[in-house]
Amino acid sequence: MALTTTLRQFSSLIIAGIAALFPDLSQAQIAFGGEPIGITPGAAMLAPLRSVLLPEVDHAALLAEDDANTLSGVKGPYRFGFQHAVDLDIATHGSWSTLRNGDRVWRMGITCPGALGINFIFSEFALPEGGVVFVYNELGQQLGGFTSASSGHRSSMGVSPLPGEHITIEYHEPLAHTGEGRLHISKVTHGYRDPAGVMRDLGDSGDCNINVICPEGDDWRDQIRATALVITPTGTCTGTLLNNCAEDGTPYFLTANHCLDADVANWTFRFNWDSPVCDPTENGPMDQTVSGCELLVNSAGTDLAFLRLNTAPPEEYNAFYSGWDHSDVAATSMTGIHHPRGDIKKISHSDGPAVVGTFSGADCWNVQVWSAGTTEPGSSGSGLWNQNKHLVGQLFGGAANCANSVDDYYGRLTISWPLVEEWLGATCGDTLGGLGGTIIAPIVFDGAVTSITNVAALNCGVDSISPNITYKNNGTVVLTSAVFTYWIEGGPNFTYPWTGSLDTTQTVNIFLPAIPLIPGENLLHVVCGAPNGGQDQATANDTLDYAFNASLPSAIISLILTLDNYGEDILWDLSTESGTELYSGGPYVNNHNGQVDSIPFCLTNGCYVFTIHDAFGNGLCCDDGEGSYVIRDLTGEVYAESDGQYEDLNVDQFCFVDVNVPDLFTAETIRVVPNPSTGTFTLDLSGVEGIVRYQVTDMVGRTVREGSFVGGNARASLDLGSESTGVYHLALTSGKGRFVQRVVVER
Repeated sequence: MALTTTLRQFSSLIIAGIAALFPDLSQAQIAFGGEPIGITPGAAMLAPLRSVLLPEVDHAALLAEDDANTLSGVKGPYRFGFQHAVDLDIATHGSWSTLRNGDRVWRMGITCPGALGINFIFSEFALPEGGVVFVYNELGQQLGGFTSASSGHRSSMGVSPLPGEHITIEYHEPLAHTGEGRLHISKVTHGYRDPAGVMRDLGDSGDCNINVICPEGDDWRDQIRATALVITPTGTCTGTLLNNCAEDGTPYFLTANHCLDADVANWTFRFNWDSPVCDPTENGPMDQTVSGCELLVNSAGTDLAFLRLNTAPPEEYNAFYSGWDHSDVAATSMTGIHHPRGDIKKISHSDGPAVVGTFSGADCWNVQVWSAGTTEPGSSGSGLWNQNKHLVGQLFGGAANCANSVDDYYGRLTISWPLVEEWLGATCGDTLGGLGGTIIAPIVFDGAVTSITNVAALNCGVDSISPNITYKNNGTVVLTSAVFTYWIEGGPNFTYPWTGSLDTTQTVNIFLPAIPLIPGENLLHVVCGAPNGGQDQATANDTLDYAFNASLPSAIISLILTLDNYGEDILWDLSTESGTELYSGGPYVNNHNGQVDSIPFCLTNGCYVFTIHDAFGNGLCCDDGEGSYVIRDLTGEVYAESDGQYEDLNVDQFCFVDVNVPDLFTAETIRVVPNPSTGTFTLDLSGVEGIVRYQVTDMVGRTVREGSFVGGNARASLDLGSESTGVYHLALTSGKGRFVQRVVVER
């Protein structure tokens, strides 16, 4: 049976490429990309999937139990799943397949009837060099690839939830390390709620909660970056990175004791899951995660759980290590930052002072009333900051919610301090500032071009486009005007003044006036500026580029592809001479020997490269059938063909010259004066529309000048002053025609 190109790419890119693309695997990003075979056409080549069916779960009873806990003031963890104890091993479950190159693939399915999502724990996770694990569901959503580095080189690892009642685990083991991988699953979580927001819409927490990007968060940007969502095997909590007296970036992390479970070492911590706009809530990055931690100390008396993450958040996370205050001085105002109900990050403020109170027998700081926002289940363990932006405690529980936002209780850092002093340090007094802080200047004027649409990747016979751009207001004031400059590389600039009313965080779609195309490859630049007639304060998002092609003038040719029996082996593409892909196809269905597929290409003057790949390395012929291909135009002229007798790939190059270009222009239409000249020629292009490309060649065919003019210009200048005396050919081409004239340089 034939092996798909996907398998070949999997072997060469995923296994060999991981070391090259991720040289520092000690960093905390736990997934390294790639694609599992089971969600590609190559799945048909694998052994049948063997699945494990787990018992049903009583959702209603679990939800009722959660409601009772909420009424008692328990803030977390926000439980989303029921955990099954299992004993699933790579040696006793699932099925193995051997690939043609000797690599092996193991797959096992897990079904939890009625589950909204599934996650699990690898109690044993040991992969050899080149070993990769993926997890995916029936929708084709995937996690991974996971390597030995994904667990921080620990022997166990938790895997985050995926939606649905069925998941597949796939392990790829290189031939050189046959039998070295060890995988064992001890616990599987049946999600009876939408786990950690994977499937549900954002904003499922109470509507009084406030996204941290809103103005209420402006003074708390650093503390927001210190706060992370905690994903346990069955629920979610919140916690905070803390600075220490050595200020060495050790990832100490504070959360609540009541969030702890037996699998704390395999928790996942998601940073910067923030909505990019205030309202409506939009999704933020979900891949900024750290996997695994060590529990250093915990206490039920102060509801404290103090952890050290296995790896520090990578630099690109821009995490902040919060400062703290372990004195017994009560805050005069308070701020909480948290993930209620596992939702995207929120912020709460209390204008009143903290008072000492008791919750479940613990000595706590009591927030008597929230002035803005609230907390909910899932907020457990989140930090409480005083007016000086120092953390003073972590959320234990309370009655607060959107209906009645009063009486929340936080374990007091002043009471917990003797437990954590040996790690946070005793040399810096009662208070310590944060680490990694940034000074963020307010941005008043910030317009951004966020998208370019209404431009096809390949424009066939079209001589102009009208781009549709999306303009967004990232500043703090309403935008009423802006100026857009746009042009195609090698062509003239165009400007468009916009007026309207655009609120902060909102977007507007703007159709720019038509701009003429250049035959061949085009690069469109769009730049916004002058918001409200002023200076844009964030220029990095002012410019957006879009590359596309224009077959202008155009010709239609066709690829006539006759398949062999193994269509899944076949991939092909047609590219420009510079490597820009215009068309591609494959893989195809197996067992269709002799079936013909005809694909039309719209091309213009230029040279092209056609490449066809065969994953198995035996072309389109012989033992696999009688395949072939031919590329020809409507008159039957052949530009490339093959009887299919090649190995891994076959490459054809061909060119078009003067494709449907009428000689519409004459010496009367376009005048070139003086001719002869000492080097400077003036061209009258007043009778020509659009962009006109020019090329000057010497008598042996070498190009000495090329570029473009704007049609309609009566005095376009061509400078050949640096060229030697002699005769040259000037060729002018537009979408409407072509003109060639001999010009003479003499001195």
